[in-house]
Amino acid sequence: MKVVILAGGYGTRLAEYTDSIPKPMVPIGGTPIILHIMKFYAHYGHKEFYIALGYKGEIIKKYFKNFKSKWKINLIETGLDTMTGGRVKRMKKYLKNETFMLTYGDGLSNININKLVKFHKKQKKIITISAVRPPARFGSLKLKGSKVLNFREKSQLDESWINGGFFVIEPSFFKMIKGDSTILEKEPLERAVKEKKICAYKHNAFWQCMDHKLDKDLLDELVKKRKAPWLI
Repeated sequence: MKVVILAGGYGTRLAEYTDSIPKPMVPIGGTPIILHIMKFYAHYGHKEFYIALGYKGEIIKKYFKNFKSKWKINLIETGLDTMTGGRVKRMKKYLKNETFMLTYGDGLSNININKLVKFHKKQKKIITISAVRPPARFGSLKLKGSKVLNFREKSQLDESWINGGFFVIEPSFFKMIKGDSTILEKEPLERAVKEKKICAYKHNAFWQCMDHKLDKDLLDELVKKRKAPWLI
């Protein structure tokens, strides 16, 4: 199955790195995060990639120019200011009439891709979204006035689910995306919910995005200690 990776955003919240390189090229343990993502999909047998380029896309092109692997890597220019939905829409001609997978170029997980795909096929919806527990950055305090009643150091916000960014999508979903200015996470997904054409695959194990330097440092530390769950 073809894998689309969104790699064109500005990554402004990680400006200490993204001023000079695109976010998917920010290294984790010395290796660009996008390569970690690709290796993870390849482990499950999905080795045909379509990378949606935008901001500083030439750096990604340069990196993969002499990259040797048995993968099929397609680097597609999708516009500097195109929104996430628009980047997906621009992939339509390359994906033809096939079911495909989609993810962001800044998130890592140990989600079982084979089980995700199997779940998608069983549900018979046009899009499956991975639902994950968001990591908590801080512990929680329960107070009464200035008195501390409870302190709880949480590894996850166990009362909620968020979009984990690992999708399986049917080609009919393209009809829900208007154009370059469409944000994937707004109109298209909201419409899919309204029309009951979306389902969620719950993943309770490891997931971590790289929004801030704190996130990058955490991922680096996991690699350093050889405790990175996505490294299979």
